[in-house]
Amino acid sequence: MMRILTRIPAIAVLSALVFGLAAADARAQDEHLETAKRVLSSVPLFDGHNDLPWAIRNAEAPRDVRAYDISRPTPGHTDLARLRAGGVGAQFWSVYVPSSVMWDGGGARMQLEQIDIALQIISDHREDLGLALTAADVMDQFHRGKVASMLGMEGGHAIENSLGALRAFYALGVRYMTLTHSANLPWADSCCALPELGGLSAFGKEVVREMNWLGMLVDISHVSPGSMHDALDVTEAPVIFSHSSARAVTDHPRNVPDDVLRRLPENGGVVMVTFVESFVNQEVANYVGPQEGRPRATMADVVAHIEHIREVAGIDHVAIGGDYDGIDRGPVGLEDVSTYPALFAELSRRGWTESELRALAADNLLRVMRAAEATARRLQAERDPSMATIEELDGLVP
Repeated sequence: MMRILTRIPAIAVLSALVFGLAAADARAQDEHLETAKRVLSSVPLFDGHNDLPWAIRNAEAPRDVRAYDISRPTPGHTDLARLRAGGVGAQFWSVYVPSSVMWDGGGARMQLEQIDIALQIISDHREDLGLALTAADVMDQFHRGKVASMLGMEGGHAIENSLGALRAFYALGVRYMTLTHSANLPWADSCCALPELGGLSAFGKEVVREMNWLGMLVDISHVSPGSMHDALDVTEAPVIFSHSSARAVTDHPRNVPDDVLRRLPENGGVVMVTFVESFVNQEVANYVGPQEGRPRATMADVVAHIEHIREVAGIDHVAIGGDYDGIDRGPVGLEDVSTYPALFAELSRRGWTESELRALAADNLLRVMRAAEATARRLQAERDPSMATIEELDGLVP
């Protein structure tokens, strides 16, 4: 009995020590979460890619924006409550059109329908969302307490080899275009098909120049390394990767090689790190088997990509492009749009300063947008829009 009694103080001391350490850790976690929330209240967290319009197109009531009511909980990753909880201040809504339209026809029509869906989302929720066409608009909507909403085209196939169509989509509000999606175009090689051109054709380079003239961001997610380098050679404005990660960390063709990352400081562009599990975790990327056995990526995987890009390209060249509602699930800890504060808290815990967190959240992409707008003003003062055709430049038969 005496031996038991003499152990009690030691046990009590140990318990108190463990409890104290746990409490200190909780306070530290709270401190980093408060840092994240402070940052995300000071600048608009700007996500480069969300596929909500495509989710609505394929919902139980296809294309019915009001039936897929984001003012209430939705079955996907995105609704107004979760956008607010996540501190999202600006969002590029992807107006995605699949590459299959190149063979099925109707690509431009489907593109118009996707733009219409996105504009309906913004209009129907005008108290919470506000259309933005410029960097100044983004800040204006943010200061009004709204999620600044921009449109991004995912795949140049939708312009149907027409610079006139490209200009028309810009006039409808599109502010970036991903040059390809999952298939090669007559004028650009995709990341996910055998190369046919080695990069961009003469017409593909003219597409990049016309996007510069318009002030439309050149998005080189989804393209081959050859197309990445060709776009960087031609562009007069910073490029973006709207939803890609680092190939040196996860060897997936959708990710950005280090030799491209090293070119970003000269160009000024940004990689918006995506949360697609197979793009951020090598085990998931390599997995072949039934869905129920698929491994999981985690927030730590995403952090590894963010920090690799910061190390290779620099803090000024990394941003966020989650790809929510374009994926079946997010990494553990990043399950939906409400989880951004947890990501920023983790980066704070790893020593990121508030200035660096603001750069990641908003400042880098806003700088890119302002540079693209300035380039467009200069080019429009120097020349008229291009009347070139793919037939003239690439010798294709219409």
